[in-house]
Order: sequence, then C-alpha cells, then structure tokens
Amino acid sequence: MSARGKMLLTGGRGMVGSNIREHAGAAQWEIIAPSSRDLDLTDAAATASFIKAEKPDIIVHAAGRVGGIQANMANPVAFLDQNTSMGRNVIMGAHAAGVSRLINLASTCIYPRAAPNPLVEEAVLTAPLEPTNEGYALAKIMALRLCQYIRHETPAMQYKTLIPCNLYGRYDSFDAATSHMVPAVIAKLHAAGEAGQQTMDIWGDGTARREFMYAGDLAGAVLRAAADVEALPDLMNVGVGRDHSITDYYKTAAAVVGWDGTFTHDLSKPTGMQQKLCDTSRQQDWGWVPQTDLAAGMALTYEFFLERAST
Repeated sequence: MSARGKMLLTGGRGMVGSNIREHAGAAQWEIIAPSSRDLDLTDAAATASFIKAEKPDIIVHAAGRVGGIQANMANPVAFLDQNTSMGRNVIMGAHAAGVSRLINLASTCIYPRAAPNPLVEEAVLTAPLEPTNEGYALAKIMALRLCQYIRHETPAMQYKTLIPCNLYGRYDSFDAATSHMVPAVIAKLHAAGEAGQQTMDIWGDGTARREFMYAGDLAGAVLRAAADVEALPDLMNVGVGRDHSITDYYKTAAAVVGWDGTFTHDLSKPTGMQQKLCDTSRQQDWGWVPQTDLAAGMALTYEFFLERAST
C-alpha cells in the first residue's frame, strides 16, 4: 500500500485531475481515478456502490461539467443538473460508506456578482449570482453546503471545500466553444499566427479583471490538503492573490505564442463579472503560495497545446 493510503479521485481525466495524477506528490498515494465510462457519477446507486466497494481513505471530488461563458450560457440546464447530481452522489456516497475524509473542489463562480473584492469565503449566498454561470454556481454551492452540514452534524467527518480561482494549464481544453479564457486565447492566437491574421477581437472592453492560477500549482495544494485534512479550514480560497485585466492576459499569451498583431474590442459581447479576485488570508495562514507565474504557466500550457497539435 502507498504511504498515505488509497485516494478516490473523481474527474481524474480532466485538467485538474490529470495535474494531480502527474504531480510528484501523487506517488505517495494509491490513486483510483475511474473515467466517466467506468463510473457515471450522475448515477447515485452506481456511485455509492463503487465507493463502498473501493473503501478509499480519502476522496477528492474534482469532477464536473466545466466551460467558459459561452458554454454556460448555452447549456444552463446541463451545468446545473449534472454538477448537482455529481456533487450530491459523491458526497452522500462517501457519507454512506463511512469515508471520513473528503476534499470537495468548488469555484469562485459561487461568489455573488456584486460581492466586494477580494472575495472572502463568508460572502457565499449573501447576494445574487452572476447570471452567465448561475447554474454551475448553484450546483457548487449545494455541494459545499452539503459538506458543511455533514461536518455540523458529525464533526469527525472531515469534509472540506477548496475554492480555486480560475485555472489554466496542461490538460486544458482548447476548444473555443467550451474552453475557459486562457486556453481559448492561446488557441486563437496560435491559429492567427498560422493564418497571418493581424487583428483579433477581445470580448468587451478588456478592462474586466481575472485571477488565473496554473493548474499544476492547484494540484500541489490539493495533495498537501489531502495529507492533513484536519488542518484545513472547512472552506478556503486557493488563489494567486492578484489579478490582471483581460487585455493583459491576451498580451501575455501573444508574447508566449509569438503573435505581434493588434487587438480590437467587441463591445457587443458579454464579459461576465467586472472583477473576481480571491482573498487568500486563510490560504496564507495555512502556509501555502503558488509557485508558477503567469508567463511561465502560459509557456507550459502552450507547450502542451503544441504537443497535442502534433499528435
């Protein structure tokens, strides 16, 4: 048996799960990461049966239907229904099987649209959500509250939630229809360079600010949390602690890709929340900071994009 025991990792084939599995710290665990073909997490009975049979020492719930603004706006039913089902089935399946340690991954989408920045954990459910991703946010709020209720009823159950800021990195999706901003921008700029395109639209005026963290850094935080769940707050942001404008992200990606064209702004397109920056006070008290700066993370992500493109 591995030094730290058996970990059931949901979403192990996604960006976050793949970064967790390839992280050096993963070697300390026996990681079970069933694909969606092996285990349908929207099936409550199948999920409960799998957890009961495997008897993991800890569960990291990283699975979910994810996507950017376009995908969330086009498929709100699926984002709400599938993510609610997965969160409920994994958490209650763990509870029924007597699994005492669980790390649930949420998202800064759970914070109210008008919440003051930096976003503090206490702001959850204090005001209306951002409409463009409300379904996804509601599902994630349900899961984190379920973990808190279980902890309230049975304090020995170490069910904790991490709230990562926006992520990018290796194993990301570069499909413009479903991807988040950073991988979408990298793919667009690469295609623009290949086609000799000299101008590119940015949705909105480019002043909206976002906090993005390299997924490999989040993997390190998750594995550290898994090693000592008891020391983790019930609810904790995981972020960089600083943000950049949308235009800044485009410019950094352009430098990494080697595209030297001109940006224009499509003011007819939505940009979502004006700012979404995490308060990292609890994270700092926990004693952890991410190690990868934006330019280095984008370079690693672009390398992965080129690897995928060549296969």
